[in-house]
Amino acid sequence: MSTRQMTSQKFDAEALRRGIEERDAATLLGLYAGDAELHVVDHNDQPGHPKIVSGRDAIGAYFADVCGRDMTHTVERLVIGEDGAAFVQACRYPSGAQVRCVAVLDLKDGLITRQSCVQAWDE
Repeated sequence: MSTRQMTSQKFDAEALRRGIEERDAATLLGLYAGDAELHVVDHNDQPGHPKIVSGRDAIGAYFADVCGRDMTHTVERLVIGEDGAAFVQACRYPSGAQVRCVAVLDLKDGLITRQSCVQAWDE
């Protein structure tokens, strides 16, 4: 067994799913490293100038906003690798408007160090 395997922690994929689907910002925030970054591309934040949310405090505020919205969140697909993960998230507002997010995660010692997501929603 390598040193890396003995010292690295496993990413908690079920906590990610639970945090997303239960809109639990605290659970989600617990999955991020202190110096993590969240990169978001959507119609407001284009690929050349994505929204970059840096550090746990800012990421916590971002998730508090998203999780506080009246909408459902469902993880449709989640793939976990040794030092990365990816998921597709479907969201629906009470009006019926839908949002899709595709995210790729960089992982280190069981925590997210960077998340890149592209999201699109009904106009």
